Amino acid sequence: MIYSNSKRVSLERMSAEIINLKDRIQDYQERCHSLTNALARCEKSKEKMKAAYEEMLSERDALIKELTNKVLHLEAVAAHDGTNTGMSTATTPINKKKVIPNSRRGSSLKKGGQPGHEKHGMEKFEDSDITETISHELDLSAETCDFCGGKLIDTGESISKDEFDVEIKVVKRRHEYHIYSCVDCGATVRLPIEKRLKEQNQYGSRVQALALSMMATGNVAVNKARMLVSGMTDGLMCPSEGFICKLYKRASGNLQAFMSDLKRVLITRALLYWDDTVVMIQTKRACMRFYGDETISYYTAHEHKDLEGMLDDQILTALTPETTVMHDHNRVNYNELFCFQNIECNQHLERDLQKIADDNPTHKWAIGMKGLISSTIKKRKDLILKGIESFPDQEIKSFKTKVERFLKKGDKENKKSKNKYAVSFERTVLDRIEKYQENYFRWVEDFRLPTTDNLSERGLRGIKSHMKISGQFDSEKTAKYYATVKTYVETCRKNHINEMEALSRLCAGAPYTVEEIFA
Repeated sequence: MIYSNSKRVSLERMSAEIINLKDRIQDYQERCHSLTNALARCEKSKEKMKAAYEEMLSERDALIKELTNKVLHLEAVAAHDGTNTGMSTATTPINKKKVIPNSRRGSSLKKGGQPGHEKHGMEKFEDSDITETISHELDLSAETCDFCGGKLIDTGESISKDEFDVEIKVVKRRHEYHIYSCVDCGATVRLPIEKRLKEQNQYGSRVQALALSMMATGNVAVNKARMLVSGMTDGLMCPSEGFICKLYKRASGNLQAFMSDLKRVLITRALLYWDDTVVMIQTKRACMRFYGDETISYYTAHEHKDLEGMLDDQILTALTPETTVMHDHNRVNYNELFCFQNIECNQHLERDLQKIADDNPTHKWAIGMKGLISSTIKKRKDLILKGIESFPDQEIKSFKTKVERFLKKGDKENKKSKNKYAVSFERTVLDRIEKYQENYFRWVEDFRLPTTDNLSERGLRGIKSHMKISGQFDSEKTAKYYATVKTYVETCRKNHINEMEALSRLCAGAPYTVEEIFA
């Protein structure tokens, strides 16, 4: 086929255009391929960035959660006081209100006298009881009637008002010991002089008792005791600080037989309380320990707070299996060297449960068990007031069942907890209740047993106050002197013996004996 020139040119042009289009298509295809690869790389990079971002978010969330838990933990630690831990109220920070645990029932009544309550006042003295009479009179030569200005005369009548007061009387007493001579042989016979009167002049037993009472009971510092004695006597008596410091040593020396006899009585009691606390001796931690009951307070001091000190006291080792000992949870009480029966303080347990509830707000078992213990103790008090001596068997069984239920719930909550700061303490309390359940809750079956170790804590509270003022003891000996005098004073007070009378006899060298106190 023969084409014309024009057709040939047109065909060549079209062929060239087709080739050109093919080249452009190929170029577009290559660009599409390149863009597809680029898009794939972007998608891959996007996935990597997304994974990295999600990992970063996860790390951030984990850090936030960790810091949140740490903040909650620190807030819980900052909130710890005598209501949710076993710490002493003496350690309450200055900027926090001191909370003193009180198991007594509250009321909505205001403080003071109640509406309708009969007012009570001191009765008028009998005429024979009056030791001083002060007459209040007008100067009739200068005073006139307020109404008319006339002259006043005394009618002989008066209105009397009595006043009960006290005054310190300084006594300068001289003891004269007569000397005798035998009419037959001329030998001289002298009366023996009491040991307390060995000097030409000395302070009497009453002023020594006053200074001891200030220090032992009032926790007054030595220099202030001296200042108070001087102030009460208008400066007539100014005992030196050295003299006052030696009072504890002298008094303790007169109480050795008393301490031995009191210990023999103490170890025969069917129920005994004991506790200890840290004191300072020359900037080092030492121990003051309390043993006793409602009528005996027995204190000991040791350089270290350990089993060796307890063995040196020779009290717990002397107890029999018939003796029940109330204490805070201290595993040393379960030592094989001791054979007494143990019961645990429930108030300390309630504080631990409150601490767990504060540290783990989502854990409900602790506050539930605390409520069970508290309500059961209140029911027990009501029954005791009514003269009932025990719970019904069904209620005892119900109490034990509820305890087991709370322990199982607590175990589950503890295992699920992510709060590593609080889970360890919670686990410890759960295990302790499980192991010592019988020791904690014997009071449910026996109303004769106490529920708390508050008697021991009250005994040691004064020692903490003493440490706040004095700071520390000079030596283990001075701590022992203090413990001995405190034993004597508190035991006398618990048995309704006047403290000043007891201390006066002590300073005179004739303290009350154990036989006299428990006669």
